[in-house]
Formats: sequence, structure tokens, C-alpha cells
Amino acid sequence: MPRPARSTRRRLAWGTAAVLAAGVAVPTLAQATPGGGPASAGASAGATAAGSAAASPASGHKAKNVIVLIGDGMGDSEITLARDYTVGANGRLNMDGFPRTGAYTTYSVDEKGKPEYVTDSAASGTGWATGNKTVNGRISKTPGTDKPLPTMLELAKKKGLATGNITTADLTDATPAVQNAHVRDRGCQGPADMKKCPRDTLGQGGGGSIAEQTVTTGADVLMGGGKEHFDQTVTEGPHKGRTVTEQARKAGYRLVTDKSGLESATPGTPLLGLFARSDIPVEWTGKPAARGGTDPQRCTTSNPERPDTTPSLERQTSRAIELLEAQQKGKNGKAKVKGHGKKPGKGFFLQVEGASIDKQDHVADPCGQIGETVAFDRAVKVARDYARKHPDTLVVTSADHAHASQIVPTDAKPAGLASTLITDEGRPLQVSYSNNDPAAAQEHTGTQVRIAASGPGADRVQGVTDQTDLFHTVTGALR
Repeated sequence: MPRPARSTRRRLAWGTAAVLAAGVAVPTLAQATPGGGPASAGASAGATAAGSAAASPASGHKAKNVIVLIGDGMGDSEITLARDYTVGANGRLNMDGFPRTGAYTTYSVDEKGKPEYVTDSAASGTGWATGNKTVNGRISKTPGTDKPLPTMLELAKKKGLATGNITTADLTDATPAVQNAHVRDRGCQGPADMKKCPRDTLGQGGGGSIAEQTVTTGADVLMGGGKEHFDQTVTEGPHKGRTVTEQARKAGYRLVTDKSGLESATPGTPLLGLFARSDIPVEWTGKPAARGGTDPQRCTTSNPERPDTTPSLERQTSRAIELLEAQQKGKNGKAKVKGHGKKPGKGFFLQVEGASIDKQDHVADPCGQIGETVAFDRAVKVARDYARKHPDTLVVTSADHAHASQIVPTDAKPAGLASTLITDEGRPLQVSYSNNDPAAAQEHTGTQVRIAASGPGADRVQGVTDQTDLFHTVTGALR
């Protein structure tokens, strides 16, 4: 989580200077060493190379477009489980094929900047979205002074790029929120949810709830679940008495709620896709893990609770790229709404989240978890296929934190919850969820996670870096 308790000022990319005295910056190698002394020669050489790559891109390493894909809770164990079950132990997923691969640390901080070794999605997302560590639960604000921090998406928009943010969770959930909003607590999702964020209310000069700020930030393409938060009524400010959905329409957004609406969307009109009342239902189902394990099972690659009209994350990603690319080429891209004008040829920024890998890990549901990892991997393929045809596109995939699932021997007797699956290779595989009381939700872990990339600036992800370095990789690569 945190870097040493040290306030820093960072010069943001693209010449935007932001003085953020309360931000928590990544330490230098010597500062990161216990006691402040120098690291060993071996560690110094590796860490210095990684840090150098993350801090100063080679000349000419500039990207026109950036696609950041985040598998929530997708640690190495979650990736391996999906790989083993679907393509086999010797197979490879789409996310395994990136030419540059590294790992990054994911810790958060307390309000004094001291490390918290296990992060939540709000603090971790703030790390890559703003380049600063923060407190668990906080959305793109400083840990000590609770001040807003500029995000990748906001900076890309300011530069004239088309922008998008899509997820399989509520659009107001932590990972999408870190690009769109600034609140003290991630639970402040709608106007009726502001109890923990009194200074963020419109009446106190704040931006309002995450839903309200998502609209006012004004990304060109927004997709996810969470319609229940957008249907809440605004209680303060110029939109008082309207729902957030009505506020969005007033701002020029076209609201779509299913596949057909998504397909009929046109460039030049901001798109708000709300495909579920809360989280979008998962794609796969099966028996959850249990005490003492389960009988061997095959996963069901469908879900009766997921409407047929729900667009897949794969299609949401490809459609978002189509709309953003058309806008940046100027096809029907004349601004119809104040604040949505684009500079032709400037490119686009898109964040994509596969959210329910994490959510199924929490409830120890291996089939749901694998299905969401597979769905996310198909979205990764969309991004990689686009980048092959557009080599000026930086594609990065990573996770916000690791999680609970572990692949264990089939004759092991885990102390917590377990399930035995029969893989597509016809082999038994036992997965254990045992990092919390079996009656409670399983937990995040504090281990480093994979980061992989292709395109301009991809070399910056190599070695062991920190989550906050992703901010500099993206902003440093964009033209």
C-alpha cells in the first residue's frame, strides 16, 4: 500500500502542474530500504532499471490511444485457475500473450502515509488513476488532507482525447469511480448515499455523489450496471429534484439499457449504458466451494439470471472502441454537448474493468470466477486485436489486487472452503478459499500482481514497479 510517509509535489504529464502536498509518492530505492539505507547491489540494479523504465520513456515512445484493462481481484492464482480450466495447463490465454510483462505492488496507506499492506479497490484504483497512494475506501483524494487528485481520464479529456470507462460492476463502484469522481468514501455512490462524505456534497462545495460526478466529468462512453444509483434524486445544486439519469440526459447523454440500444448508438452523442440495476450478472454458474469440498463438477457456461439482452464485456469493449475511434476521426464527432468537443486525430483513452472476478472470489464461487476471467480475457483480445492494426495504441492489462483462491492438491483437505472441478482437459482440479472464516467473505491479499503491455511505452511495465507507476506509464506515453 503506502509508500513512506512523505509529502511530495508531482509534475503531471502533458505540462499540467499540480501541487499536491498531501500526495504520497513512490519512494526511491534507498528510501524503500528498511532504515533508509542502501539496498543490496543485486536489488539495486534490478529496481533501478525498473524504476528508470517507469519514470522516463524513451524518446519517440508516444501513443495516440490507450486502453487500460483491469481484472478486479485477478491475481496470478485467478489467472492460472482460468487457464487450467479452459485452455489447459500448457495453454495460453489472450492476456498471456503480451510482449512485455512485469509485476507491481499494490499496498495502500493510512492517513499519515504509513503502509497498509492489503489494499481495497478504491485505494488501488486511485493509485494507478492518479499516481498517488491513498486510504482504503477513498476515491481519488489524498490520504491526509482529503483533496481531489487529477485522474488519467480527466487529464486525457482535458487534452482533447475521446474518453471511455466501462465495467461489469455498478458504474459507481470503486474501479470505474476512480477515473470519474473524488469522494472520501467509496460508498457515496448516489445522492441518497452521502452520509460518509459530508464535505463532498454539492451544498458544501463538493462534486456530489459518484453518480453525479460521473455525469459531470463527462466521459464520452460510460457503460456498466448500477442503474439504481442513477435513478436516485439529486437533492442539491442546479439539478435538484431530477434523478441523476435525468441529469445525464440534460447533459446530452443518450441512455441505453440493452444490446440493441448499444448497437444503435452513434458517435458524437455521449453514451450512458446502464445494463443492470446493480452489478451485471455473471456469465457462468456452478456450485460454490463448501466446507469439506464439493463433488467434482463442471461449470455451466450460462446464467439464467443474466438476460439475453445484456451485452458481453467483449462487445462493450469493441463498441466503445468503435465509438471513440469514430469520434477522434471526426465522424459525426462534432460536439453536440458543451464539454464533449474533441480535437480531431487526438486519439482516445479507455478503461475496461472485469469486476466480478473479485466478487465471485469473495463468495468462493469458482465457476462464477472463472467465467468472469474468461469474459475479461475476451475483452483483452478485442484490445490486442485493435492494437495490432493500430500500433500507436498502448494496451495495458493488470489487476487492482490479488485474492483468495488457491489451486491445491486434489488430496489436500483445506481448512476453509474448497471445490473440485473437472477441467476441459478432463482432469480434476481442487481450488481452496481459506483466508478468512468460512462463514465470512473471503479476502483480498497483499501480494504483487501481474502487469503486461504492448505498444508505445510498454517497456515501462517490466520488472517490479508499483501500482502508481501505471499512471506515469499512461500519461508519459500519450501524445
